[in-house]
Amino acid sequence: MKQKSLMSVVWALVLIFVPYLWASEQQSDANSLVSLQDYLRYAALDNAGLKAAFEQWKAAVEQVPQAKSLPDPKFTYGYFIEEVETKVGPQRQKFGIMQMFPWFGKIEARTDAAAAAAKAARKRYEAAKLKLFFEVKDAFYEYAYLARAIEIARDNLELIKHFEEVARIKYMVTVATHPDIIRAQVELAKIEDVLKSLEDLREPIVARLNAVLNRRSFEMLPWPQKEEFRTVQVNRQKMIEMLKARNPELQALDFELEAAKSRVELAKKKFWPDIGVGVGRIDTDNGRDPVILMFSMNLPIWRESYKAAELQAKANVRKTSQQKTEKENTIIARAEQVLYDFEDSDRKIKLYGDILVPKAEELLGASETAYKAGTIDFLSLIDAQRMLLKYQLFYERGVADNAQKLAKLEMLAGTQLPVQSDK
Repeated sequence: MKQKSLMSVVWALVLIFVPYLWASEQQSDANSLVSLQDYLRYAALDNAGLKAAFEQWKAAVEQVPQAKSLPDPKFTYGYFIEEVETKVGPQRQKFGIMQMFPWFGKIEARTDAAAAAAKAARKRYEAAKLKLFFEVKDAFYEYAYLARAIEIARDNLELIKHFEEVARIKYMVTVATHPDIIRAQVELAKIEDVLKSLEDLREPIVARLNAVLNRRSFEMLPWPQKEEFRTVQVNRQKMIEMLKARNPELQALDFELEAAKSRVELAKKKFWPDIGVGVGRIDTDNGRDPVILMFSMNLPIWRESYKAAELQAKANVRKTSQQKTEKENTIIARAEQVLYDFEDSDRKIKLYGDILVPKAEELLGASETAYKAGTIDFLSLIDAQRMLLKYQLFYERGVADNAQKLAKLEMLAGTQLPVQSDK
């Protein structure tokens, strides 16, 4: 059963490592990085931290065959400086070979500990991959928000230019006063400053993406593909249960606990000797060389040392158990906070998307009509425009926050959460 479990680990390693090697030989095309899946695929193949976690897993797997093997046999040789005279003739030299066999259960306990440690390393790799994917998603959604914010700022810039033209036309026919044109120009300068700040923000966000993609920080990335917002329903209780069952950090600690328990069994076996069996031969002058069957064993007399090793192993079991409890409590607390932020962003999306943005657009249209008719002043029109810009940006911020919080929940849960069609 243990052999079957070990083989499953090895095969899983092979299935991941082969395509990993093949894909690493391919040259990635940065211009194809448009959708989120493009970014995730690129990061999975090129991120240095993930490669390091993979190599750590691979190294842990290679520890298993070392743990299950016997110690190297020992070859002994002796040369008689002065020949020893015996009944069968003078003895000139002797040689032998001996194999030591650990006490019953030592190899099994050692192998179980190494196999559990390899499984823990695999879960650490999975945790590293989930963390990487969260970092990619977090930066990608921030980049997508920046693209929408710049688009909205440009639309509002064109809108202010339109209002300036409306004010200029009214001024030319002496209906409006000259300060309206100045106010429009001031507002235009403000929007241009906002737009410039947003455009300058592109470089640091691209550098953040390049860092997780293992690319040079100054290499530019195309604007991400706009994705349709989709609602996600998250059941709090099921989320916590899923987290406890599938979070790879907790699973890694489970395997580390299993490895620690195996080391306790191994420590108990130190009280028992290792047995050596071998064969030797003495070279004599008359050719009648005697063959010797040899037997040896170590004498485990330092009992206090072995007891200390057992107590140390048991302490490590308790330590790992407490670490898992602490990690579980910490992750659940994080999940609760992230879930609150996720639900709060969902409420904001509905508020701004369904109510405030449509109302602001309606107010702006009515304000322009009223301004042209001379029933409101230019400041009221500008206030309506400012309100629309603010609500549009708040809506896009809510969409980005929602996607980022969902990505964090998926990292904590260790799996992708179900996505439902939008309303």
